[in-house]
Amino acid sequence: MSDVFGVLAAVLSSSIGGLSVGVTRFVVGATDPITLGAFRFGIGAALLLPFALRQRHRWPDGPALVPVAALGLLYFALFPILFNASLIYTTAARGSLALSTLPVLTMLVGAFLRAEPLTLRKSTGVALATIGVAIALLTNLGTAPAGAWRGDLLMVAAAFCMAFYSVWSRPLALAYGTIVYTTLAMATGGLALAGIAWAHGGFAVTAAFDTTQWSLVAFLGVFGGALTFLLWSYALERTTPTRVAISVTVNPIASAIFGAYALNEPITINLVVGLVIVAVGIAVATSNR
Repeated sequence: MSDVFGVLAAVLSSSIGGLSVGVTRFVVGATDPITLGAFRFGIGAALLLPFALRQRHRWPDGPALVPVAALGLLYFALFPILFNASLIYTTAARGSLALSTLPVLTMLVGAFLRAEPLTLRKSTGVALATIGVAIALLTNLGTAPAGAWRGDLLMVAAAFCMAFYSVWSRPLALAYGTIVYTTLAMATGGLALAGIAWAHGGFAVTAAFDTTQWSLVAFLGVFGGALTFLLWSYALERTTPTRVAISVTVNPIASAIFGAYALNEPITINLVVGLVIVAVGIAVATSNR
């Protein structure tokens, strides 16, 4: 039952992440990847801190802070820089597809670090889910700006960061609790990004932000920051990294469905077929028998 709750939390996290991709694509042009990441994780950490202070879990101190801070820099500093920068060069659909390599990368990283065995069932499920994403996005992959491959490579690099974080985070989330661990890691990354943004005058451009842009930044902080990564850490605490990572294939599907609902974009047959294949892939990879 713990595995089921973990997978469901990961799917919800990835669904919100799908919306965050579109929001990031819209607002990143008005600022820069580092400043936007500083807002996203600064707001997220500030929202989580009161809840973390009420937890009865022990807090890491001394040498125990080193791995938490290191993973915070990896996931909440380097990852958002690569993620946000990629969406400057490529489309949201292509970026989502590149990010959907995460299950494969996590499976390989987990096997390489001997944290999780590589099985035929998981490999089959991951392959099915990735194929489903490609089919779902088929109609949107042909339209891409010049040099979109740079954004695709940056997103794959971001997925690598996420894969190592997912594998290395589970013992820390179990030791200190989901909220405490996520808050400390997110605060470390957010402070690092804020320092870089401040040094390069990144916050100055926000003086020209309108209400819509501030609303999108708030969405990224509250939902794309605090809620998304809290759910992700909760999932890592309760199931294996590959089972969590495969849920990211829901990310582009959620983006497409949101586009159909909010922007009156058509729901194509390949989107429906892709969604079914993704669901089958997740079911295969996360089942025990």
